[in-house]
Amino acid sequence: MSNRIDVKKTYKLFINGAFPRTESGRTYEIKSAKGVFIANPCLASRKDLKDAVVAARAAQSSWNKASAYNKGQILYRIAEMLEGRRAQFVDEIVLVTGATKSKAEKEVTDSVDRLVWYAGWSDKLSSLSGALNPVAGPYYNFTVPESMGVIAAIAPEVPSLLGLIEAIAPIIVGGNTIVVLASTKAPLSAMSFAEVIATSDVPAGVINILTGKKDEIAPWMASHMDIDGFDISGLAAKSHGAIRIAGAENLKRIYSFKSANPGRILAYLEDKTVWHPIGL
Repeated sequence: MSNRIDVKKTYKLFINGAFPRTESGRTYEIKSAKGVFIANPCLASRKDLKDAVVAARAAQSSWNKASAYNKGQILYRIAEMLEGRRAQFVDEIVLVTGATKSKAEKEVTDSVDRLVWYAGWSDKLSSLSGALNPVAGPYYNFTVPESMGVIAAIAPEVPSLLGLIEAIAPIIVGGNTIVVLASTKAPLSAMSFAEVIATSDVPAGVINILTGKKDEIAPWMASHMDIDGFDISGLAAKSHGAIRIAGAENLKRIYSFKSANPGRILAYLEDKTVWHPIGL
């Protein structure tokens, strides 16, 4: 009979490619669907959010300059890494949510496929959103999509993994960087996904993942002056009004989505107009 002690996994934040503990020292308890203790994930603080935004801002310029092909390759690589750890994610989803194994397997499969789907849009955005504009004069006038900057997002409670990926992928494929708050009730998939990101080709700071309480962090995200956009798809509709008011001070672009579509990418892109003389 073995007397070996169970080695519990430590779940931390994911900021700037590293796994720091929250500076506040606060945690909260996660239990399985059967009420058994699993872990103490971090309750992210306002300082943690600030650190994540600083990292995202520092990474945004170089990420935006990466070619569309390269961004697509990197998203595809994330999908590859997630596929390779399929069993771990299935087990975590079953453990925390009480879902059946077949339902958890479908969520992981859909998550991998969604990453590949968004990766495929990376080199098609200019065709989708750009234009050659007719002008009166000896000029070419082009409209091309440009990334907005640093985007915050709230992932839905369920599905915890697919919802997180649905928040991250459309934002980063357009050249933005992100700070995302994971599911409060089921954050384990998000923090394991951070390990996938850390071992893939994603540059540090492009994706930053926090865990904690939505009612604490969402207002801070809305009022933060260096966050350019906010995906509030994971927030309850009753809180949308207050969040939009808080974000109005710095003209933050705020959206909520219900499904996967190219509009989730375009929502956080700007239209840049370029003039060029004909014949030169």
